[in-house]
Amino acid sequence: MTLHAASREALDLAEKRLGEVLAEAGTDPATVGDELLSVVALLDREIGLRRAVADGSASSEARIGLARGILAGKVSEPALQVLDSVAGSRWSSPRELTDGLEALGRSALLTSAEKSGNIDAVEDQLFRVSRIVAGEPELERALSDLTAPAEAKRTLVRTLFADKVDVVTKTLVEQVVLRAKGRGVGNALEELVQLAAERRERSVARVTSASALSDEQQARLSEKLNALYGRQLALHVEVDPSLGGGLVVRVGDEVIDGSTAGRIDALRRRLAG
Repeated sequence: MTLHAASREALDLAEKRLGEVLAEAGTDPATVGDELLSVVALLDREIGLRRAVADGSASSEARIGLARGILAGKVSEPALQVLDSVAGSRWSSPRELTDGLEALGRSALLTSAEKSGNIDAVEDQLFRVSRIVAGEPELERALSDLTAPAEAKRTLVRTLFADKVDVVTKTLVEQVVLRAKGRGVGNALEELVQLAAERRERSVARVTSASALSDEQQARLSEKLNALYGRQLALHVEVDPSLGGGLVVRVGDEVIDGSTAGRIDALRRRLAG
């Protein structure tokens, strides 16, 4: 998500307000997240309303009043309090307002997973869903198809994943698919994996191994990578026999290639040079 300066400031304020709201006794983060994402869907459909809520020429009070006038009784008071911050701030564009609101909804849902102790499972499920989509080009095209009815894509997601994943995972995946807007669904799912990992104050180490790693091997590898990077890393392991042997580890833009194929390629480059 790319935001200009005004939108970044607005999102910072809204994130602070979201944190305050979710910390209040009795507030259900999952409900707030669902409701914020439902408002995103409304603003995506209603271009005039989206522009009015983001209209910098109107006073913040007028924008807040407009949003509350339409949404009061349709979403909870905690969600309305977050929306007050969103509507009352200045955004660089209507589109950035809805993108920021989507980020807030995602954050609330991930907070609900944290509070229920399911954040590890949600991160792992998002990773697995992202790998399934990445490995099936036809599926990714179907989920990314801008001409396909939203309900058809929602049904496809639920048919494939709903009974296999946490409700937070299902909601987040549906949101990515329904707001594809020309963005690749696979890339957007990768962003969700990273968001979930960040909620655990960890980074993602993507490990490709020539053969399956035992639990003990994964534990030793995790310990070494945590020591190397000075922080906890979420370990996601895939098997690719074409490596010939060894491992390839990717952390962000950094690649540690200890595979047989990688060593052969490196030797070839040295010989060619």
